[in-house]
Amino acid sequence: MTEQKTLAQGGQTDAPPTPFHDLDRFVALPRLSGLQLSPDGSRLVTTVQVLDPSGTRYVTSLWQVDPLGTRPAHRLTRSAKGESSPAFLPDGDLLFTSARPDPEVKNGSDDERKPALWLLPAEGGEARVVATRPGGVSGIAVAREDGTVVVASPTLPAAVGAGDDEQRRKHRTDRKVSAILHEGYPIRFWDHDLGPEQVRLLAGHVPAAAAAGSPSAEPGRVTFVDLTPQPGRALDEPAFQVSPDGRTVVTSWEVTERGGRRRALATVDVLSGEHRLLLDDPDVEYASGTFSPDGLRLAVLMELRSTADQPPQVRLGVLDLALDELRVVADGWDRWPSGPQWSPDGRALLVTADDQGDSAVFRIDLATAADQSDRVTRLNADRGCYTDLQVSPDGRWVYALRSAVDAGPAPVRLDARAVDQQPQPLPSPVVGFELPGTLTEVTATAEDGTPLRAWLALPAGASDQRPAPLLLWIHGGPLHSWNAWLWRWNPWLMVAQGYAVLLPDPALSTGYGQDFIRRGWAAWGDAPYTDLMTITDAAEARDDIDQTRTAAMGGSFGGYMANWVAGHTDRFRGIVSHAGLWALDQFGPTTDAYHYWRREISPAMALQHSPHRYVDEIRTPMLVIHGDKDYRVPVGEALRLWAELAERHQSADGPMPHKFLYFPDENHWVLSPEHAKVWYSTVFAFLADTVLDQEWQVPDVLR
Repeated sequence: MTEQKTLAQGGQTDAPPTPFHDLDRFVALPRLSGLQLSPDGSRLVTTVQVLDPSGTRYVTSLWQVDPLGTRPAHRLTRSAKGESSPAFLPDGDLLFTSARPDPEVKNGSDDERKPALWLLPAEGGEARVVATRPGGVSGIAVAREDGTVVVASPTLPAAVGAGDDEQRRKHRTDRKVSAILHEGYPIRFWDHDLGPEQVRLLAGHVPAAAAAGSPSAEPGRVTFVDLTPQPGRALDEPAFQVSPDGRTVVTSWEVTERGGRRRALATVDVLSGEHRLLLDDPDVEYASGTFSPDGLRLAVLMELRSTADQPPQVRLGVLDLALDELRVVADGWDRWPSGPQWSPDGRALLVTADDQGDSAVFRIDLATAADQSDRVTRLNADRGCYTDLQVSPDGRWVYALRSAVDAGPAPVRLDARAVDQQPQPLPSPVVGFELPGTLTEVTATAEDGTPLRAWLALPAGASDQRPAPLLLWIHGGPLHSWNAWLWRWNPWLMVAQGYAVLLPDPALSTGYGQDFIRRGWAAWGDAPYTDLMTITDAAEARDDIDQTRTAAMGGSFGGYMANWVAGHTDRFRGIVSHAGLWALDQFGPTTDAYHYWRREISPAMALQHSPHRYVDEIRTPMLVIHGDKDYRVPVGEALRLWAELAERHQSADGPMPHKFLYFPDENHWVLSPEHAKVWYSTVFAFLADTVLDQEWQVPDVLR
């Protein structure tokens, strides 16, 4: 028993220490995200996030990666405020956004400064500001042929032009007015309020750098045209692109309906500003379209809206803009595509899709007159998660960021025509790291005969002689899959402490077909719960797992399921519930997106599958975690859970067995580096107490 306890404490296994044995080292690891390919295919740009000198926040910079894989990556930008959203102009100049000071103008304080549009010349040299707005700019889209630039900019509703917007903002600030008047639903999104600003789309061209002595008041600056001067709430969180010729913007467009809204697709004429709804259906949610190389078609992602009986379904369509005809692509393919990119000849689409514990790359060859069916081919043979697809101009290569449950994001390339291939790594800005264990799989069969699978991360040294304690870690979503590297929900920190971490995909998980999702739809406490228990049984049957020392944990929907588990079994010694749903009748009307959740959480479902109805059955110590700025799962869920636990378990002669870790200024994810360390260290302490029978110790920073 001594050896088992040493293994679970971490740091004394056969493996040498890794960054996952030290929270300071872990949060300091650089983090890679995003990928953009230059028009000529010679440059890839990605962003790298690192700790600032204070160690209390992350900043990003832009790095260049060689698509040929011969030259090392090199850094393009550097500032205390960071840079993001890279986008190439046709001549290879690089646009990006940053709130760093403009050396040519007087700047306000860091807190007042909003992201501006910057340009870094292709031939090198210093970046320069090319556009500013009082509310900042974001979401850069560039016309591939004529270089029209479209950005989004939050603007006060009554403002006419940037000067008026600035004066109105100053008026509110000087008088300390923060009130927002709403005339529709929703009013919040994830972790921020909607309003009083409204997002507008602006279009313009980047002029060449002005010559010395130019009479222009703002040499080299973009003169933007406001394409959507009165959008209302239609452009909250917009997704948009501009046609290759720069004449048309296609954008998501929120349409008001009873009790909420639905996402349609609209076009905006860049010259006239006239807009029209392109695709609008009360039974479908549309994502922004991707223009074909000739600008005549759009690849469109469509989500068939759910009902109380049917889950959503994601389909891929191609819209012929001239004929106004929409055709569903690969109609019989039982996967959910995402991130479509066209081949340069317009004959195929490259997409990613969750698939049996991966998120793989697929090529969809579009049907022709001679071949009436679309052909779907998986390109990669490896296990992993691919994102940010970019296709080379000659159509030969597909570039992507690849991660996996056991590998951080890194740039790779695939042959666009090959199958069953391994990715070719490209020189990355980020150095790899050693893991404190290994990854394997566990399989089982559900009660209804459905095959089940899970990833199992094992600590180094786990064996039949030294079995490891087990953590069941339940994913969120619930329409999700464990297939990617996660910085926020990282199992390897637990592995470094000596735990085996089980990462299952129960009913409702993506990548296993529509029927697999349907098994758990509107019945969260049924098949999702029994699947989790079944796959846990399979893991506990392994000789290298100690079935007497187990815990369960999860966040978001995983937090819901942790709460449900607590009321339905006492097999676990501790349960961690982060941002978990507790009372479904309360959650529905208070979340930021009631118009979505009410389609699944009917009154009958709320009554039958709400964890709060089983509070009297909870026997297992719980660690409840929540951020006050979480609007997706409002903090009221945790407050009610905590109150009901206290009512039943608090006594005058001692503390409760439960704990509540509360973050007043964090959201659904708990993102700041120091708070992430607090999160993990508190979970470590709670599990050491409940699973390993060690004395409870409050982390020093909380004492």
